[in-house]
Amino acid sequence: MAAPDRASLEIDLTRKTLRRSGGSGSRDARPPPPKSGQAAGRPDGPHKAGAGQPTSRPRRGEPRAVDFVRIYGFHSVTAALKAPRRELVRLYVTPAAAERLAAEIAARGVETRVTSAEEIAQRLPRDAVHQGALLEARPLAPIDISELPASGLVVVLDQVTDPHNVGAILRTSAAFAVDALVTTERHTPEFAGALAKSASGGLEHVPICSVTNLARAMGELGDLGYWRVGLDSEAPATLQATRLERPLALVLGAEDRGLRRLTREHCDALARLDLPGAIKSLNVSNACAIALSVAEAAKKPG
Repeated sequence: MAAPDRASLEIDLTRKTLRRSGGSGSRDARPPPPKSGQAAGRPDGPHKAGAGQPTSRPRRGEPRAVDFVRIYGFHSVTAALKAPRRELVRLYVTPAAAERLAAEIAARGVETRVTSAEEIAQRLPRDAVHQGALLEARPLAPIDISELPASGLVVVLDQVTDPHNVGAILRTSAAFAVDALVTTERHTPEFAGALAKSASGGLEHVPICSVTNLARAMGELGDLGYWRVGLDSEAPATLQATRLERPLALVLGAEDRGLRRLTREHCDALARLDLPGAIKSLNVSNACAIALSVAEAAKKPG
């Protein structure tokens, strides 16, 4: 019989350690009876669907809530484990997921708890689809506008608040090698949880530039030489007919109201997507995908 590999030994050791220390799967690890106002079976109290935020009262031995974010879903967790800039805290996985992630676990040396799908679900918002993997990790540090490349491509979000839309935009941005996502500190979902799940690994590949004042940031982008194009379904010109030279900032508005006045005023051009059908506006994440495709096609060779 072949000798077990290193990853298998580490996983087996984790299981034994947990049984000795009263970790996941032991009698001591069972959640206490819910207090008044808490959801039954959810020891950290009720969660807003999709929030993906750490609990306000972590269990004994866990890092403080302000120190970490939660990333769940197999692809999102795999990408985070492979990302060198992501500082890891703790990984919760089912036995099946542990086997699939054995190489990544061994490579990063992350503290791993092999447990049940039910135990993982208790640590997450209701209806979160975790696929047997939950990672607690440090938030990624945002970058400054001054760090953007001289001939880059960035996506600017004007108060896009839906985590699924922002996640989808990050996934598309990663596919098109976008250099950064510029967004506001307020009116922006947490870069974890449902957003990370929707990004399916894109969060690890697209730096986030978080700003306090978007109009001021747009001005700084202009000072850096970025050509700022705002997407507007009522704009007179099509995106295909608009200048899209690098450095380029594609600016997308909120789902319900589009670009705000000050954001529009700081754009060098407004453009619409040329859609042949009866519907002339799209979901913001779909619009972003088409806009990036048009911008890629307009890029001059070399």
